[in-house]
Amino acid sequence: MFRFKSNFISALLALLLLACQTPPALLLTGKVSSPLVEKVYFQKFDDRIFRVIDSADVVDSAFTFELNIELPEIYGVSVDTTKSPLMVFLEKGAVDIQLNPENYYRESMVSGSPLHDQYVAYQKMEDPDISEYIRAHPSSLVSAYALYRHYAYRLTADQIKENIALLDTSLWSTPYVKTLEKLVETLESVGIGQKAPEFSAPSINGEEISLSDRLGQSYLLVDFWASWCGPCRRQKPFHIEAFEKYGDKGFHIFSVSLDRTREAWVSTIELENLGWTHVSDLSHWDSRPATLYGVRAIPTNFLVDKDGVIVAHTLLGDDLLKKLEALYNE
Repeated sequence: MFRFKSNFISALLALLLLACQTPPALLLTGKVSSPLVEKVYFQKFDDRIFRVIDSADVVDSAFTFELNIELPEIYGVSVDTTKSPLMVFLEKGAVDIQLNPENYYRESMVSGSPLHDQYVAYQKMEDPDISEYIRAHPSSLVSAYALYRHYAYRLTADQIKENIALLDTSLWSTPYVKTLEKLVETLESVGIGQKAPEFSAPSINGEEISLSDRLGQSYLLVDFWASWCGPCRRQKPFHIEAFEKYGDKGFHIFSVSLDRTREAWVSTIELENLGWTHVSDLSHWDSRPATLYGVRAIPTNFLVDKDGVIVAHTLLGDDLLKKLEALYNE
């Protein structure tokens, strides 16, 4: 009996020791090019937002993470949580990163992750056909991410569904495909001919203004933008021209900002003399109106008639002026 207990205890200890020696799902090592960096942050990618889940001290320019995390998946590595990190596609095993914070981490090098190598190769392609890319890589997380991040905002609801069907079923449970499925429902609700969803948000003065408050006179451009968005700022001269040309006919603009701070938002409005209605909940990509309209990229806009029915979507540059000219000359 004693021998049995002794053998059982020995076996149990051996199992515990073996468990303690089981390597982590990810061993991430690396070096930082800057001698001034004291800490490196490991972040989880969560629908365009990176959230810190771990950190490591930098000793003699080197850092190490031993992590039991969900893999394969997208993560970020950075030295400053207030700025965008180096995005890395990681899978199980050992990965090494030569982290260079300069120039938005563009000179950083990642080795040990074939999935990340595939992402780097994808980035070098010039506007690939997403359907063809998925057919070539149906089981790759890069395919699901590319559809979610780089194509969803320019595809119709039906096109998104068609491309999801091309992905291997193993990817259908990923947050990227789940987000796309929700987006399909939203896009179908804001298609041309649909009633523009009602919403309200605070104005510059803190007054809550609803979309319906600005309906009823003529055509209204519901404009999603942000002060930090260069392409959005380049659209403003066209908006000003349209506002000045058709304002006396009732045309108005209802601009919804995806800014983070009131200061940046208001100063840009004043600097560029944007004299129409402006609202923002200052929630960046978590903006409630943007989510309601399925906005995945900016600039984006919806032209609605006096009854609130959507008549056009994302009129950029001269297309806005041409559309308004056609509508007002009918």
